[in-house]
Amino acid sequence: MTDVRVVDASAVAALLFEEPEADAIAVRLDGAQLVAPSLLGFELANVCVMKCRRHPLQRAEILAGFDLRHRLGVETIAVDHADVVALAERFRLTVYAASYLCLARRLGAEIVTLDAALQRAADSISA
Repeated sequence: MTDVRVVDASAVAALLFEEPEADAIAVRLDGAQLVAPSLLGFELANVCVMKCRRHPLQRAEILAGFDLRHRLGVETIAVDHADVVALAERFRLTVYAASYLCLARRLGAEIVTLDAALQRAADSISA
């Protein structure tokens, strides 16, 4: 059976845009089936736009990295918004971060993230 991992935008962005954490993220994702809430595409698009604004001379490279997102094979899954709100309130997360937590909880899957608050919330649920 394939190991399922919920991957958030911070982790995917690290891979796509060759951030320093990319190698460590790649190791954590190796061989896993990757899933994320449906909002992943919007979050990655926002990261791309922000990087292009901050680094206009690197626009071509940033867009090339963004275009690689489909190669990762991340399956997107809808989450229950009421559950997301409850988790966001409980753990003082944004609803975006809580969406990943909601999906991980529903699937009994590990979260791969660079977001410290999200990781703490996930660790407290699995403990």
